[in-house]
Amino acid sequence: MADAPQPNAHGQSSGHIPKAHRPRHALVTGGAGFIGSHLVEHLLAQGTQVTVIDNLSTGRIENLKPILDSIRFIEADVDQGLASLGHESRFDEIYHLAAAVGVDLVLDDPITSIKTNIHQTDAVFEYALANGSPPTLIASSSEVYGKPNTGVFSEEDDLLFGATTITRWSYAHAKAIDEHLALAYWRQHKLPAIICRFFNTVGPRQVGRYGMVLPRFVESALKNETLKVFGDGTQSRCFCDGRDVIEVLVRMVRSPSCAGRVFNIGSDHPITIMELAQTVIETLESSSAIELIPYCDAYPAGFEDLRHRKPNLDRIKETVGFEPQYTLTQTITDLANELSGVEPAPSKGGA
Repeated sequence: MADAPQPNAHGQSSGHIPKAHRPRHALVTGGAGFIGSHLVEHLLAQGTQVTVIDNLSTGRIENLKPILDSIRFIEADVDQGLASLGHESRFDEIYHLAAAVGVDLVLDDPITSIKTNIHQTDAVFEYALANGSPPTLIASSSEVYGKPNTGVFSEEDDLLFGATTITRWSYAHAKAIDEHLALAYWRQHKLPAIICRFFNTVGPRQVGRYGMVLPRFVESALKNETLKVFGDGTQSRCFCDGRDVIEVLVRMVRSPSCAGRVFNIGSDHPITIMELAQTVIETLESSSAIELIPYCDAYPAGFEDLRHRKPNLDRIKETVGFEPQYTLTQTITDLANELSGVEPAPSKGGA
């Protein structure tokens, strides 16, 4: 990558600095979000300069408040933020985490969700290609697997989507297009793109506003209100703390062996949603009750849910190593403490 003047925390050029003597510079889109803000803190702790682009549609500036003076923050849609950078800022690595996420958001505004998840991802790749082709990681989702009849999802499995008349599958289709874009830029232009399929990432700074189940349960349990479980509660998921996830993202971006590949990221320990509700109540010593809500009362007609979702983690473990450290009860406790105004525990990893 050619040497270029590097902006300081306020976006001002600091003059020509030889690459060998300057800190790494990372771009994080969606850096004010739940996962993104933890990643930004982690990068800063490593001595990396960070530029964040976030339109704050789902991210929160409060997530970055303690470190806002240490980063360059651009409040804008991704494509507009990239255009404002011009060519004076060269990045050693890019993390594209900005996306329209959450079941409720996808169902309420599918047009914006589809456009955001495809157009903004392409804008990131075009920018990276025009500016030195740094390693570029994109956040995908376990939703791209669709509804296969397998119990464990592996990266090379066939994808099985529901009908286009079912709105919830629009998110899966959009994320699959993102992955196709990433792999096409790798094959055609050798842009080192890395694809991460996140499985139910949870933890401090996550909010229940867009249907995220764990913060929704924790908020209700803290108030001793009824925890509402959709469906029959026997559907299972694997929950992984976001502070564990960000530890491995940096290793992936800086590992050439990850370029042009897809990786599952998450926990491989399933728990039913009913068991999750019970665990939240027990962990927080809440007096909340649990109520089952039929899908027909919670979502639009025709909504489809996956019965089970468990990742095969062999690839990521073999390539860069990945062993989550946070237990589910610790995550629940830290999320509850944050909602109660208590500072959550810092990251346990040392990547």
